[in-house]
Amino acid sequence: MTESPEWVYVVDDDLSVREALSSLIRSVGLRVETYPSAAAFLEAERPPGVACLILDVRMPGLSGLELQNRLTQGGPSIPIIFITGHGDIPMAVLAMKKGAVEFLSKPFRDDDLLDAIHGALARARDTHREESEVGEIRRRYALLTAREREVIAYIVKGALNKQAASELGVSEMTVKVHRHNIMHKMGVTRLPDLVRMVERLNQA
Repeated sequence: MTESPEWVYVVDDDLSVREALSSLIRSVGLRVETYPSAAAFLEAERPPGVACLILDVRMPGLSGLELQNRLTQGGPSIPIIFITGHGDIPMAVLAMKKGAVEFLSKPFRDDDLLDAIHGALARARDTHREESEVGEIRRRYALLTAREREVIAYIVKGALNKQAASELGVSEMTVKVHRHNIMHKMGVTRLPDLVRMVERLNQA
């Protein structure tokens, strides 16, 4: 499987900061895109895949914290590293509670930012992998017929074929056939693996 490209996005209204961070990030072999405002970031078409966001807290228009709120409303958001020259502890606590990876006060050391970026991208990789795996489970589950979905509900509850047949008003052999088809379509050979897949779907 081809790995997705990894991106670092920088949102800061200060051009000199954007240029400095862009140069630093590229110097370690990472792709970077910069944006002068939160609105510009929201309006941009960004490639899918693994990414993290370096975000200034205070900017004209939509602030960094407000952008964080917007991004978290759609579910798991891109990992964020906040940078600021005017931060305070309550602001940092709020940002971290909402899932920020790091909160750095300017001026900060290049190594501190790069460490934060690598940590954020590692988190993004985990999230991307999880989303990809759950997406594949959803695709397989969509192949099941309505009856097979009824049967799988009994399987994951630990019901015997005889019990499922009685509840569904079908023969035990019919349940066995459905069970075989379910395992084939879901791409598993062991019942515990099937149960885990359904649990992941329910938790997603």
